[in-house]
Parts: sequence; structure tokens; C-alpha cells
Amino acid sequence: MLPTDTRLTIPPLAGLCDFEAAQRPGLSVEECVAWHKRNHYVLRRLFELLTARITAEPQYELKTAFSYHAYLCAEHVTALRTRVSEMREPPLGLEEIPHPALQLLCDEVLCAPTTPTLLIGVYDVLIPELIASFEAYLATTNPLVDAPSVRVARFALLELRDMAEFGRIALVADASRIRPIDAGRVGHDLTAWRTLLSNCLLAAGGLSGRQSQQSIELKPMFSAKPFEYDPVPKRDARFHDSYNAGVNPEAFLYDERFAPQDKVLMLFYKRLREIDVPEMMASIIHQTPGKPWKFYRDMSRQLWDEARHAMLGEVGFVSQGLDWSKIPINFTWSLNLNTQLTPQERHAVLFFIEQGLMPRNGKRFEWEVAQASGVPLATLFQDFDWADEVLHSQIGREWYVPDFTNLIAALDYGDRCWSKVMSHWRRYLEQGQTQHHNWWPELYTTACTIRGTTPDPTTLEFKTTYEEVRADLKAIEGDVES
Repeated sequence: MLPTDTRLTIPPLAGLCDFEAAQRPGLSVEECVAWHKRNHYVLRRLFELLTARITAEPQYELKTAFSYHAYLCAEHVTALRTRVSEMREPPLGLEEIPHPALQLLCDEVLCAPTTPTLLIGVYDVLIPELIASFEAYLATTNPLVDAPSVRVARFALLELRDMAEFGRIALVADASRIRPIDAGRVGHDLTAWRTLLSNCLLAAGGLSGRQSQQSIELKPMFSAKPFEYDPVPKRDARFHDSYNAGVNPEAFLYDERFAPQDKVLMLFYKRLREIDVPEMMASIIHQTPGKPWKFYRDMSRQLWDEARHAMLGEVGFVSQGLDWSKIPINFTWSLNLNTQLTPQERHAVLFFIEQGLMPRNGKRFEWEVAQASGVPLATLFQDFDWADEVLHSQIGREWYVPDFTNLIAALDYGDRCWSKVMSHWRRYLEQGQTQHHNWWPELYTTACTIRGTTPDPTTLEFKTTYEEVRADLKAIEGDVES
């Protein structure tokens, strides 16, 4: 039988807390907003510094992790901005620096001169401080009156703790490199640098600002020289012959002579090669100041999606028993766009390509190839890849197209910008940076061996390059080798 008094069994106060917690003195609205602004500031700076380091970070796993973690920070920045806007009338002061010491703290991490020092600053200082700040907020605020903030903090903690765990493992994996390399390369005692970071927090009254602010002289170390964004993509040792443009996978995909099962190999290659999109998009985000916050949040989402697509390609090769590090993963698209075009021109090329993927011969075609291949994983990957590109097209229509009179003008400008890019196919060959080796026969033969099939002679002979045809199969014109 049901108990007569259900009040004895149903949690009170919608399950938010008990009556004791609901009577907690908590924080005033002004105190809540001040605390939110400090967490917001450090999360936004974390988003910015992780994004700024994606392109020049060689380690593939860190390049993709920075892409992901920057996006998570952007989402939590957005949540905090929304919450503050619910509690105060504009102007909200969200672009203000809460304390100069917090600015120096984030500047120092941004300017960390090596990957190991960057990992320390991000995963052993900033993220743990954010976790501690959100935990303290939950323990201090009244959980009933401030329930919306509690929800924001709980979601932030969920993902910040995941980030911290990734960082903990990455730091352990990198421990052998931190001390012997950094002591000589960075020109500073890392212990002294850690002390500076701690002193920044003491001077600011902690991240929350609710501790007593200590009077400490703070002298910049790494940030004494302003950060300089490096637009040249860096790759780790698994990536070799990165200037190689000796295989045009788009030409293979759209050639009806070849079987869908073989085209899947090119699909996996195209996905993995998409690591060059975060390398390029990071430059747009970093070098385009003054936009509304939503621009950065949306672009960060697209950047993360592209990094995720690269990992889909990685998984695809693993599923086929193939070692992707045997294949040259070209990086000249991000290299050339980053070094030859302005941020707006790069965005134009990005949008032009995204729009070109929307018709039937774009992402739908790739999905149909995957379906016809009989490889379920490829079908799943292309299904979600297609969905992501629909979103990316919408992002471009919101943030790029309004700069033009209409969509056609926006597309035409993107096409012209892409045509301006010098592929330097022959220059890279003449300078000895690559021989544009045709790696397809080796990959295809290995895949056939694993499958237990005989290579098709016509498929084996594929040798179309990027010398005269770009990825949309449009002829390359005016590629002057100067």
C-alpha cells in the first residue's frame, strides 16, 4: 500500500536541497555576479589561449584536445554570460578585466614558451583553480534562490573535471620532457614561474576574489615579451612529407570507375586530413578581434567539429587495420591560407567550401558512397559529418554572408579568395620539400592484402595530383612560382 502521507517520502524543494541548505545566508546578487565575472574571465582567457596554441602545437593528441577544451570553455563562458544577463541590466561589464593580477596570470600561461610549460599552466594551475572556484561557489551560494547559477556551476564542474583528468595524464606522459628541456630552453626557473602564478592568485584575492588580496610585487616572466601567434602549422613525427600533394582524393571519389569500398579509404583520408581546418580556423578566431561573443562561440564549435572529423578518419584507418602514419597527411591548405590570406579572406574560402558541400554532389554523395561500400562505420561517420557541415553552413550564413549584399556575392568572393592562394606545387618539388610521391598504390595494396582481395589494376593506377586541380576539382589558375 502507498503511505498515507506522501510528504514523508517525496524530497522537498523539488530535490534542489534540504531545508537547512535553503536557509543558508548565501550570497547577494551583487556578490554572485562579481564571482561569475571572475570565473567568466578566466574561462574566456582559457578559450583564447588554447585556441591560439592549436596551430603551432605539434602533438596531434594535444592539437585535438586543445580544440575540444577550447570549445568547452566557450560553452561555459556563454552560460555564465547568460546567467549574468539574467541578474543585471546592461551594460554588464563582461569585457572588463576583474583584476590586473588575473590578467597577468592568464598572459603568463598564454606566453608559455614550450608545450610542457603550457600544460602546467593550463592543466595544473588554471583548470584546478576554476574547479576550486566553482566548488566554493556551490558551497557558498543559497542553492534555492540561486538555483540557475548552481546548474551552471555543476555543468561547468562536470567538464572541467574531465579536462583536468586529461591534463593529469598528459602531464604524467610529458613529465620526462618538462624538466630537462624547459630548464635550458625557457630561460627561467620553472619553480619561480609557478611561484609567480601562485602570487598572481594571492594578489587577486584568489580566483573568486573573496580572499584577502595580498600586496605582492608581480613581475612578468614569459609575458614580458608579448605573445606572437605562429600561423605555420606544426606536426609531430608521425606526420611526414606534409607538403606532398601527389594524390587528389576528390578526383578519386568522383571517378565512377572505382568501387565504393575502395573510395572509403579516400574518405577516411579526407577526414583525417581535416586536422588542417582547426589549424586554419584558429587563425581566424585569434586574428579577428571585436566581434560579438557568439561569433567566437560558434566558430569554436565549428573548429572542434573539424578536429573531431580528423579523429573519425584516424579511427577509420584503425578499423581497417591500416597505419595512417604511413601516409603523408598534407598540410599546405592551412599553411598557404594562413600565410597568404587575411582572416576575412580565409573565412571566405572556408564558407565557399562549406557551401559547396551542401548540394547533392557534396556531403550527400560521400554518405551515399559510404552506404554503398558496405562499411557500417564509414556510413555512420559520413552521416554525422554531413550533419555537422549543415551546421557549419548556417554559421557561415550568420557571421560571414552579412558582410555582402547577398549570398551570391559572398560565394563569389570566397571563390576569388581561394583562387588567389598559390599552391606552390612545383616550388615545393623544386625546393626538395617533397617529391609528391603517389602513396595511393601502397595504401590500396595493403588494404587489399588485409581484406584478402586482389587489387584492381585500374584502381591501382590512379595518379591524379593537386598540381592543376584543387579540391573542388576546379582548375588551378595563375599559381605563379615566385
